[in-house]
Amino acid sequence: MRARMNLDNIRIVLVNTSHPGNIGGVARAMKNMGLGRLCLVAPRQYPDEQATWRAASASDVLAAADIVDTVEEAVADCQFVVGTSARERRIPWPLLDPRRCAERVAVASDNEQVAILFGREDRGLTNEELKLCNLHLNIPSSADYSSLNLAMAVQIVCYELRMLLSRGDLPSAEVDQWDAPFSTAQNMERYYEHLEQTLVDIEFLDPVAPRQLMARLRRLFSRVRLDEMELNILRGVLTETQKWVRKAKDGDR
Repeated sequence: MRARMNLDNIRIVLVNTSHPGNIGGVARAMKNMGLGRLCLVAPRQYPDEQATWRAASASDVLAAADIVDTVEEAVADCQFVVGTSARERRIPWPLLDPRRCAERVAVASDNEQVAILFGREDRGLTNEELKLCNLHLNIPSSADYSSLNLAMAVQIVCYELRMLLSRGDLPSAEVDQWDAPFSTAQNMERYYEHLEQTLVDIEFLDPVAPRQLMARLRRLFSRVRLDEMELNILRGVLTETQKWVRKAKDGDR
């Protein structure tokens, strides 16, 4: 069964936007392409008349926007999260251009909640925020001048989604072939906390010098995409491991 893109399941998330006019420009770009779900993470100056003025006839998108304090809140119920990134990272992450990324987003949106994160105008998303993502999105541009206005970047991504919707030839949704829903970002974060503590308990991870262990494990599980049943199994293994560690320590006393 072929997937059907559901624009209502796709949210655009702006992180710590500094200029209110950019928020309005993004709302307008979204409405042009048929998207309506906007989430603002700790905007520096909002509400503001500049946002309303730039939004033009997309004031309804602004009015319906969710405003939250953290990226974790913005993506808590999402099963698929994309983060825009303008540069290569120390630890490479799955990286796609807008066209290929739009295909992944469109298919996921059939049955899943999807978030596309856009970072601060001056420095983008932090490494910690990018670690919350299943894959990263990079918009190719000229090496002579690679800076894109925030609304322009959002417009490019939304345009690719609109083109896919117009064609209507999406492949089968991954979840259609699965027996359990994919884990949400919130549940994955709880798993990572549990995993890190267990690795410390068995002395595999040194909290004083963790290096890049957790980042690499995050990349592994983001690439695999655990479903809720698999996640519960792994957390059960971690819980039992911690029990045996406590028993061993008690026996040494």
